[in-house]
Amino acid sequence: MSSVIIIGGGGHAAELDEYIRYANRVGVSKIQLTGVIDDNPKAYDQYHFDCPFLGNISEHEVQNDVQYIVGIANLKYRAPITQRFIDAGATFLTFVHPSAYVAESAIIGTGSVIAPNVNLGPMTTIGAFNMINARCSIGHDTKIGNFNFLSPNVCFSGGTQVGDGNLFGINSATIPGIKVGNRNKIMAGMILEKNVGDDETVFYRYKEKIIAVLKSTKG
Repeated sequence: MSSVIIIGGGGHAAELDEYIRYANRVGVSKIQLTGVIDDNPKAYDQYHFDCPFLGNISEHEVQNDVQYIVGIANLKYRAPITQRFIDAGATFLTFVHPSAYVAESAIIGTGSVIAPNVNLGPMTTIGAFNMINARCSIGHDTKIGNFNFLSPNVCFSGGTQVGDGNLFGINSATIPGIKVGNRNKIMAGMILEKNVGDDETVFYRYKEKIIAVLKSTKG
């Protein structure tokens, strides 16, 4: 049985706690949740975790006999805190929810989380420390870098290429073959029809309204 500590104690961490408990309950995994660490104890108090609060992230000494899982959604802190733990010798759990469909040819990197009802198509590559949230669909031959956060219902069409540190809002999507660079924010509901560079925020309002007018059948 693996022992795991969740880094972070807010809502995202609470979801991971639920995912792990469910996987244990259905017999897919045997993971012992050792505890939660967070610099804000009040965050932990808002949720019903299945493990105790172990103290601050900043004061935590990395343990060699446990694995860690990243429960921090904010990309400003997610990568720096994870890197500090890696430098201190931490090892990280890669977690796939039992309800996810993962093609045999798909590759999932260290520390990534594949949430409920995700679809990973053939020849997809998911890098390290990504959060692929519930009901995301990742099309064939898509390549995703490291430290990306995909909100629920994100859909990548086949051949999409994504760099590092990107945030994709709920219900955002790509058409086939789109390339997205690094550290971008793709806001909720956006459909990417053009490539995106680095450090961009993609948001626009629809200004066109299409009205279909039925032709009269009378002679």
